[in-house]
Amino acid sequence: MDNKEKDYKPVNTNKVSENTSPFTGVAGWIDNRLPVLRIFKHEYLDFQVPRSLTYFWSFGAILTFVLLGLIATGLVLGMHYKPSTAEAFDSVEKIMRDVNGGWLLRYAHMNLASFFFIAVYIHMFRGLYFGSYKDPRQLMWIFGIVIYFLMMATAFLGYVLPWGQMSYWGATVITSLFGAIPLVGDTIVTTLWGDYAVGDAFLNRAFVLHWLIAFLIVGVVVFHVIALHMTGSNNPSGVEPKDTRDTITFHPYVTTKDLFAFLVFLLVFFAFLFHMPNILGHPDNYIEANPLVTPAHIVPEWYFLPWYAVLRAIPDKLGGVIAMVSAIGIIGLLPWLDTSKIRSSIFRPIWKQWVWLLVADFFLLMYCGAMPAEGIWITLSRIGTAYWFLFFLVIAPVTGWLEKPRFIPDSIHHYMKIKDQKVKSEDKSK
Repeated sequence: MDNKEKDYKPVNTNKVSENTSPFTGVAGWIDNRLPVLRIFKHEYLDFQVPRSLTYFWSFGAILTFVLLGLIATGLVLGMHYKPSTAEAFDSVEKIMRDVNGGWLLRYAHMNLASFFFIAVYIHMFRGLYFGSYKDPRQLMWIFGIVIYFLMMATAFLGYVLPWGQMSYWGATVITSLFGAIPLVGDTIVTTLWGDYAVGDAFLNRAFVLHWLIAFLIVGVVVFHVIALHMTGSNNPSGVEPKDTRDTITFHPYVTTKDLFAFLVFLLVFFAFLFHMPNILGHPDNYIEANPLVTPAHIVPEWYFLPWYAVLRAIPDKLGGVIAMVSAIGIIGLLPWLDTSKIRSSIFRPIWKQWVWLLVADFFLLMYCGAMPAEGIWITLSRIGTAYWFLFFLVIAPVTGWLEKPRFIPDSIHHYMKIKDQKVKSEDKSK
């Protein structure tokens, strides 16, 4: 053998060796060639999570199921919908009246969108309260904010599609806001409209973008979940797991808990779906769009109302747009604005009060957004907007510097032991 040949090493093909799969039969044969079952088992069934997780951590799974439900119902609705100003409203009415089960599909899609936002808001404020945005989970938090922006876009475009009065005028008002952007604003508006007003071209764009962004959300959700699995879940204590006493396997413990939470969520959803399907919508959207008749009070869907209040709180159009976008975007900067090393608000007595006040402020802005832009409602909107930015820009960094945290347990199982002792002592006192 030539001496030069001795210097070469065998090629590493990275091929999966035979019989390495934990599965047998057909599943094993497939898994040895495409290890998706092995990955699923490792990343979900055997995945270790903190044992202190509560039902608030079930909303991630709930949101996944709701997203799939939205895509499934939207797919069927899209088969019957006609994206034309002359036919859109009538096609929706036909779905409601003539398509088998069409009324159920449309109401399910409408209410799933609302419940999607309800679950997202609970998910976000849970993360904020327990410090799920802190190191090393900053990227996961940013992915979450990106998902929220995409949700807002696809929800707005979906709201346009029925081509009712509020669809038309809401689209006109919201898209006109882009005109406030210096230099390129008018170009953006004209590009969105495809004309000189909201009409047929815009409706076609809305239909296509509604679908495109929906699938884009799925893609970002995948990255959100990957980031979660790389860093692991946060927990109410805010303490990282140290040994097996602090963790449990995802299956069957968390899967069972998530399934129960999802069933309760479904019960509430079905109560709305079958007994009050229109309570979260606007009655004007059952009137066909008429550019010559302006509604007395133009409002977006309820889940946009806090940001709508921020928009109206600023008298200048451009300033209002900047404030509205900044009010959402600043949430993504919280990992760097909050200077405290303690994650969970349970051990931060001062911070906890500020967070609950932020939740109250969110509902105040939501209510103000539904009211006419006049008098006391403008004043309250400005107060609410001021506190929103004050919380992130001043309260978050200053509280982290000045606050003295309570006693923090050194491990999750220690936290659970203290919690159990507290419950037992409360039971004895009763």
